[in-house]
Amino acid sequence: MIFRKLELFAFALIFALVGEVNAQLATSLNLSKNQYVAGEAVMAVVTITNHAGREMTFTSDGRTQWLDFILNDRHGDTVPPKGGAGFGKITIRAGESLAREVDLSRYFQLGEPGNFSVSAVIHMPDSQFDGTSTNRVLFNQSPGVLYWAQKVGMPRKPDQTREFRILNFSGDQKSQLYAQIIDGRTGQNVRTFPLGEILTLRKPLVTIDREQRMHVMFLSTPTMWVHCQIDTDGKLADRQIHQRGSQGDPQLLTFADGSVRVANSVPYDPKAAAAARAKIHNASDRPAMTY
Repeated sequence: MIFRKLELFAFALIFALVGEVNAQLATSLNLSKNQYVAGEAVMAVVTITNHAGREMTFTSDGRTQWLDFILNDRHGDTVPPKGGAGFGKITIRAGESLAREVDLSRYFQLGEPGNFSVSAVIHMPDSQFDGTSTNRVLFNQSPGVLYWAQKVGMPRKPDQTREFRILNFSGDQKSQLYAQIIDGRTGQNVRTFPLGEILTLRKPLVTIDREQRMHVMFLSTPTMWVHCQIDTDGKLADRQIHQRGSQGDPQLLTFADGSVRVANSVPYDPKAAAAARAKIHNASDRPAMTY
């Protein structure tokens, strides 16, 4: 009976200390959005407010991190980590808040479509207890709709290949175009990222140039076309905006030497457009008439 009372007292002490930890920190977790294409960056922002009445420094000791994430799939199973997580060191003064942005796709195996939930745990400095947990956020990953795909070799790497893909994705009632690059040997995602909102009044134009870059051009607004160039490492090498030319819609033309150019377009200069708008005065801006 005595041992039972001591056990209950120990549990009560632990919960009291955890409650004290929770009272010292106010935490929250937010995602950049709730619907993603599988493979793209899942950006999470952890915000910590220090109510301890003293400056606090959160750091790692080489074995444990001050920040952990609990990521589960729709079955409640834990999503496997990739390993090598490192969140650095932060110092928060008394009464202040600090936010840390983390790409969850860098630390967890999030390449598959599905429904997920995530929360963060902030460990107190020099504490043996877990600290405090944030709210839990739900998000979804979709495979998108494949529009175009092409396998290519990699420049100066004859034993390696890539597969370029263009995906359509309708999230938050907006149609977006995505670029996806897949490693030809492992089948792993190299990079998946949005190119921008698309109007489906015109089909996107896609081709490959002699440098193994993917060129994509799509209608972004009723008068604007976006031209993107993506290399085999998934880097957006160039992005330009074009307007409709005198003979119809802009076109992607491939020449005999393998180069790709935009034809029948008027390149859009945002600085020139802003200057032109500044010259237009409202009727209320006109000087009073004199007689």
